[in-house]
Amino acid sequence: WAGRHTIVLVQPSPNKASRTFMDFSSLNQALDGICARYEKKIMDINPMARNFTYDITDLYNFIDGLADISALVYDHQLQAFLPYDRQWIKQKMFQHLKNQARQ
Repeated sequence: WAGRHTIVLVQPSPNKASRTFMDFSSLNQALDGICARYEKKIMDINPMARNFTYDITDLYNFIDGLADISALVYDHQLQAFLPYDRQWIKQKMFQHLKNQARQ
C-alpha cells in the first residue's frame, strides 16, 4: 500500500457543506492524516493539554462519529482509484498503528 496515492473523503457533520477531502501520496500518510485530524480535535476541545494519549477505541469512536468517511486509493494496474469504506479504513488504521508500535 506504500506509494499509492490516497484521497480521504470526509464529512464531519450531517451538513453536506462540511464535506472535504485530504490528498496524500500514500495510504500510510493518509492514515497519519486521519490521526492528526483526531489529535487536532482533541486539542481544540482541550487547548491547555500539552500531552495526551488515546487508544484505538478512541480513534474508532472518532471515525464512527463522522457523518461519512471513505478513501479512494490508486491502483497502478487498473490506473484508477478504488473506493474503500469506513470499516476498511478502521482495519487499515489498526494494522498501521500496530506496525508503528513495533518500530
